[in-house]
Amino acid sequence: MAGAAVRDADAAQWQPAIDALVFRPSGHRGVCAIHRLAFRALLGRTGGAEDCLAFFAAHRPAFERAAAAKIARRGLDASASLHLTSRDVARAIAAG
Repeated sequence: MAGAAVRDADAAQWQPAIDALVFRPSGHRGVCAIHRLAFRALLGRTGGAEDCLAFFAAHRPAFERAAAAKIARRGLDASASLHLTSRDVARAIAAG
């Protein structure tokens, strides 16, 4: 995921080069990215970077659960980067 650095471990950032939100999941050194098109499914409409960042802020625990589940399911190394899909996040939101 070239160019998808996260400077602040607690902050989500928009990366225009990859048209995605990136964040560092809690307890993980790798970067997690969610593409704008995944947010379209989650938002129910096409949203801009600010819409995606706001949705992430409102549902951060679900994004953290989705990332942790994917890391565990795939057996990813602590520094591996990953992508979440709208299904990953929707499943974590539904599980609450």
